[in-house]
Amino acid sequence: MLRFHFTSDDLARVRIAPGPDPMWEVLLSAHVVNQRSGMLLFGRWRERVVTGLPPAARMLLRLTPPRGYSPDFLTPVTGTDSFETGLDAVLSTPRARLRNDISVLARGHKPHLWMRDLADGSAPALRGLGVAMRSYYEQAVGPYWSGIRAAVDIDRAARTRAWVEGGTERALRTLHPSVRWERPVLSVSTAADRDVQLAGRGLLIIPSYFCVRAPITLADAELPPVLIYPIVHEPAAADRSFEARADGGRQLTALLGRTRAAVLRALGTGATTSEIAHRLAISPASASEHATVLRNAGLIASGRERNTVIHALTPLGRTLLDGCAGQGPATLAPAATASAPATAGDPA
Repeated sequence: MLRFHFTSDDLARVRIAPGPDPMWEVLLSAHVVNQRSGMLLFGRWRERVVTGLPPAARMLLRLTPPRGYSPDFLTPVTGTDSFETGLDAVLSTPRARLRNDISVLARGHKPHLWMRDLADGSAPALRGLGVAMRSYYEQAVGPYWSGIRAAVDIDRAARTRAWVEGGTERALRTLHPSVRWERPVLSVSTAADRDVQLAGRGLLIIPSYFCVRAPITLADAELPPVLIYPIVHEPAAADRSFEARADGGRQLTALLGRTRAAVLRALGTGATTSEIAHRLAISPASASEHATVLRNAGLIASGRERNTVIHALTPLGRTLLDGCAGQGPATLAPAATASAPATAGDPA
């Protein structure tokens, strides 16, 4: 059991990340590649990744074993709003952190020579790690980022709704079936037995696309506290996230018109079908029909939270909306076709 111990200050400092963290998605997707977990959901994705994975990326897979520990430095707590800033943070890891994390990873067996070089912070080893992580990202995560972001936005909207309706404690209770909140302790049912004293530092909650089974956290309790939890997946929707939309241009032409443009604007912060209907003074059936067209065009994503369907903008939809800022609904133009707990290494 993983236990987070809260003070009143910690409850006031709980926050949810604004979106998926690229470095956590790299690490956790590498776990899926290594251990074949989540195959029902990620099988087709894994097949594509393994088939085209560059040899340089194999170095990263050696740092992310399917069980046990993965180095904390691969998922820096700050500077991870994009893959490039996250990679810069990884490659700027202090030598003491590199040495500590590699020694924990290699505990019980002799490390590879390049791992010893990496632990020493040698420039060639760090360059090699950078090449490995970028090669992996470009094959396994980058091409699917739009779908990943859209799915996470849907789940995040549901968590935010829980926060608004019932406060922090309700949001904590509804994070995941393996999570139990009994003030002042948040418990996560995992194979590990650990206590994390937040001690006024608060807790950053990060929704993750590739996290499987149960929430996880960093191994080093001295690092800023984070809790990464698996979003709710609908297999059919997840499958669509990994499929290119070859007919995007044809679908986008269906967006011409005042009402659909207004629906797109209404989803700037996410909304249910009923809320769309209420905001635009249209029938729920009409709101559902317009949402379906927008979803088929790749501009919004939809997910179910209990008996409610929540809609949110995809990155493409947000780009289109931002590009048309200041225009009236009737002048909205179609976009161009888009281009195709335990520890970090020990999901329970």
